[in-house]
Amino acid sequence: MQITINGKPEDVQGGTVLDVLKVKDIDPHMVAVELNTNMVERDQLGTTPVKEGDKLELLFYMGGGT
Repeated sequence: MQITINGKPEDVQGGTVLDVLKVKDIDPHMVAVELNTNMVERDQLGTTPVKEGDKLELLFYMGGGT
């Protein structure tokens, strides 16, 4: 199925938000996820389904500074 991740169309297998993160090799503890303009709680990543046409925004935590 096709979804949009950070503004780019991508083909992924059906499943959950957590499944998408695993396929993309993204640690779920290092990212905040927005699905169709709604934030997904970390404890619901494995139960939130991803459907054809959905839009995911992945917001990565970054460290730095002095």
